[in-house]
Amino acid sequence: MKSLAALAATTALALGATACGGDDEDTSANTSTPATATATPEATPVAEIPTLTGKDTAVTLDAGFVEALGTLKLTPAPVGDAKISKAGVASFPITGGNVTYYTPGTKSPYVQGMINHAGSGLSLTGGGKTVELTDFDVDPGQSVLTGKVTVDGEVAAEDAPLFFLDGRTLKPLETGANDTAILEGTTVKLKQEAADLLNQTFGTDALTAGLVIGVAKITVNTTA
Repeated sequence: MKSLAALAATTALALGATACGGDDEDTSANTSTPATATATPEATPVAEIPTLTGKDTAVTLDAGFVEALGTLKLTPAPVGDAKISKAGVASFPITGGNVTYYTPGTKSPYVQGMINHAGSGLSLTGGGKTVELTDFDVDPGQSVLTGKVTVDGEVAAEDAPLFFLDGRTLKPLETGANDTAILEGTTVKLKQEAADLLNQTFGTDALTAGLVIGVAKITVNTTA
């Protein structure tokens, strides 16, 4: 096992490496690993963090997404502990979770775990209705972000697939200030389930699967 700092850095890399394959239909972080290469139960993790301690996942909202919201007269806003800067960066604190990373080809999926963002999210308001997408969970093994969906205060789904994570646009791993590791470049795209729910709620058909929401920047602590 590596030191905690090295583990966290490897984990950040693993998180951003989701969906190294193609489009929204390809939801595995391990598309480069053939099914026949699935490991035996004796596979040993290369890196493991049993408890994540932050910091956050920040998404620079895509200009096309912002323009689409304007056309539909939908106003985005942060929920809970989330923030949206004047530059259009939405940030969601990492509140917990765990990640285990195996050598590709020895285990499928080779990135396993969950990254939690409890108590924060994003709202969309328009036409007298408000949809809140909150409590995001990132599953790096499936390249998907799920979350709770609330419509006008009523829970519509507790754990709905919201965004697909495409890691083909990743930048190299960086070391940040205050003992952090940073990985930037994963493209966040709208899932079909989320598009259908939003279209139904706001009475439109303009939102489609694969719509680029923005580019993610993941920052994790490398010390306990």
